[in-house]
Amino acid sequence: MDSSSYGVSHVSHISNPCIFGAGSSSSPEKKWNLMKWVSKLFKSGSNGGTGGARTNRHPPQFQEDENMVFPLPPSSSDDRSRASRDKEELDRALSVSLADDTNRPYGYGWSMDNNSDFPRPFHSGLNPSFIPPYEPSYQVRRPQSRICGGCNSDIGLGNYLGCMGTFFHPDCFCCDSCRYPITEHEFSLSGTKPYHQICFKELTHPKCEVCHHFIPTNDAGLIEYRCHPFWNQKYCPSHEHDRTARCCSCERLESWEVRYYTLDDGRSLCLECMETAITDTGDCQPLYHAIRDYYEGMYMKLEQQIPMLLVQREALNDAIVGEKHGYHHMPETRGLCLSEEQTVTSVLKRPRLGAHRLVGMRTQPQKLTRKCEVTAILVLYGLPRLLTGAILAHELMHGWLRLKGYRNLNPEVEEGICQVLSYMWLESEVLSDPSSRSMPSTSTATSSSSSSSSSSNKKGGKTNVEKKLGEFFKHQIAHDASPAYGGGFRAANAAVCKYGLRRTLDHIRFTGTFPL
Repeated sequence: MDSSSYGVSHVSHISNPCIFGAGSSSSPEKKWNLMKWVSKLFKSGSNGGTGGARTNRHPPQFQEDENMVFPLPPSSSDDRSRASRDKEELDRALSVSLADDTNRPYGYGWSMDNNSDFPRPFHSGLNPSFIPPYEPSYQVRRPQSRICGGCNSDIGLGNYLGCMGTFFHPDCFCCDSCRYPITEHEFSLSGTKPYHQICFKELTHPKCEVCHHFIPTNDAGLIEYRCHPFWNQKYCPSHEHDRTARCCSCERLESWEVRYYTLDDGRSLCLECMETAITDTGDCQPLYHAIRDYYEGMYMKLEQQIPMLLVQREALNDAIVGEKHGYHHMPETRGLCLSEEQTVTSVLKRPRLGAHRLVGMRTQPQKLTRKCEVTAILVLYGLPRLLTGAILAHELMHGWLRLKGYRNLNPEVEEGICQVLSYMWLESEVLSDPSSRSMPSTSTATSSSSSSSSSSNKKGGKTNVEKKLGEFFKHQIAHDASPAYGGGFRAANAAVCKYGLRRTLDHIRFTGTFPL
């Protein structure tokens, strides 16, 4: 299994988003300053009217705020009327105010017409006969416009939240996963998308597919897990040592939520592999004859009738010990082509399902006598149909080589070319058109799942689950790490792809090696 580490360095955790109240405008303060300015103007006019001739007092200062003062020209004695001088001074003050207001940026200002709460001294403190030459227009100073990043509407004067360079209504700052508002003091940020911390963990932190808990971090703070190279099943490293059951066919670990079946010899079988499992010798006979027909279709007919038996693990291991010649796959051999005479215990009657176990199996000892170069072919029972067929195709190639006089081949050559035949048969099964096939049933199990699979096979159909298993068995052959089965297959397959099967076999017969 692959070992992987998963880092979380791209995640940003932000705490305490800034929440603001309604923004207060400085417009009332400006209005009050202007009101004081107008009051000073009126006081200046009233003081000048008490004595007839004007005194040497300085005229009023027109100011908008404390930092801007506009002095008037020194007063000069003229003989104009009091009303004429007042009108001239007022016009000058209004002109200065208007020019000053025009130089302000857009949006800064105020209007008496739009504010009924502000007093209107222009209509109460002036001479009724005075009519201004124009009515100055003032703009209302509004607070800075804020658009909600969630609903794209104006936030207005209500509470808002500032985060990620924009603003939100409190109810619009939502988790990108669950879409509920984020009210916690801390949240997670990925790119520009905010998340509740638990939602972000659910999205990004891998879960173990065995115990369904978050995979823990190692001492370095990284998420370390194991991953099956084909099924991509991620699981905690501890499950490789805590006796978690592994399917003897597809190699997937047993989930805590789904129990596997247990065979009599201690092996475990997942539910998907159990659907097409072949559990006795009688059920395997149609498949065995179909593969013999496949060989005959490639002009590799087997002239002798070679016995075929389904056996338990213990019986297969005993037969390996009694076999003097041959190379066997480790850590477990699932098929064997016998050349010696032996007594083998075969599975005579299929076991029935009960409490996730196969019970009621009946076996029978059988003496195998050698009538040709091959005594019998043994295959481990309880494996799914495609895997059983792949093992049969491999072992039948061993039998064909011995019957045709191929002698003293090294393991890389013999096991390699046998693996090529197994791979070719799997490929023909996975890629075959179901409508053109009429293969007989290979399983008549009493369970409903096995029955449906059997009827499917009678019609020539193949479920997606079975096709996926076929792809996995091909993957196992192509990526085998052993020198004989893996290296031998890759060398043999390259020769067959380049020169064809028949020319490759002829070259092996005369030289004992693959053509280059």
